[in-house]
Amino acid sequence: MQPPAASRVSTVVDVDLGDRSYPIYIGAGLLNEPGLLQRHVHGKRVLVVTNTTVAPLYLEKVTWALTHDNPNVSVESVILPDGEKYKDMDTLMKVFDKAVESRLDRRCTFVALGGGVVGDMCGFAAAAFLRGVNFIQIPTTLMAQVDSSVGGKTGINHPLGKNLIGAFYQPQCVLIDTDTLNTLPDKELASGIAEVVKYGLIRDAPFFEWQEKNLSALLAREPSALAYAIKRSCENKAEVVAQDEKESGLRATLNLGHTFGHAIETGTGYGAWLHGEAVAAGTVMAADMSHRLGWIDESIKKRVINILEKAKLPIAPPGAMTVEKFKSIMAVDKKVADGLLRLILLKGPLGSCVFTGDYDRNALDETLRAFCDS
Repeated sequence: MQPPAASRVSTVVDVDLGDRSYPIYIGAGLLNEPGLLQRHVHGKRVLVVTNTTVAPLYLEKVTWALTHDNPNVSVESVILPDGEKYKDMDTLMKVFDKAVESRLDRRCTFVALGGGVVGDMCGFAAAAFLRGVNFIQIPTTLMAQVDSSVGGKTGINHPLGKNLIGAFYQPQCVLIDTDTLNTLPDKELASGIAEVVKYGLIRDAPFFEWQEKNLSALLAREPSALAYAIKRSCENKAEVVAQDEKESGLRATLNLGHTFGHAIETGTGYGAWLHGEAVAAGTVMAADMSHRLGWIDESIKKRVINILEKAKLPIAPPGAMTVEKFKSIMAVDKKVADGLLRLILLKGPLGSCVFTGDYDRNALDETLRAFCDS
């Protein structure tokens, strides 16, 4: 689906899933282009799901974009508390409460306006409300723009483990207005960079090399650098999702560093560390373990540490994480199969990885001991 000729859309990345395919629009100022959103709204009722941080910044603009010259569309909104610690059943229920009270029907559309937490929760609500209604992603953080808004993974956390309750449910479109990054705190920007780095490590060595050269431009928010990082990340994600939507194998590689990272998030309390901060430390741990197994050169491990450090991301878990804590939380990870913990590890030259349960358990123990005080 091509945008109009005078459009601000600089790139469209298509997620190819047969009759459930959808476009990712990327560009500056896309929220000023009502036609883009409106073409993906099929009924007359819209529910915008956002949070207390994003609502004052963008809710009015999104409501305008949905209703401009479009008088028969009415917009409701639900404003959730902000933060990973609210990605739970109680907060999810607020979305259902609003949808039911507003008498929304199966022709309605949910719109996720916010970062990864809002996107995951709104998508899960859309998958479950009336057994499935349309939804649109408008990601406003770098993390959500390069990763979580694309590919249809939705869900909430359980006290014992991250993202254990959810559904694969694809949006109608993803609209990435890069101008929304202007209001993003530096810490959140760095968090998103952790996922950008991931794509280079697992499948795109030239992209990783580009990141090494352009990291300072990304941190300084140079529009062309950010636009390229988002585009390339979305292309990588779309390619993987098209081949393995429901994560029978290949898609799991997108979880590099996430098994250790999710354990950090769960073990320290959701929200104590941002997702990308935990993934950064987890990626260093995965690289360390890969090196211990003799699967990668030390130079790759050093480059991983170097780029994450330069992005001011953590390269080790917090002191509260013990070996025991890691092991008990990792035992309920979604990638456990028949009691065996499968990990994504780097193997071979830069840009290559494996998803496997076939590794020396001692290497895992050594890595955990090296990174934990006890």
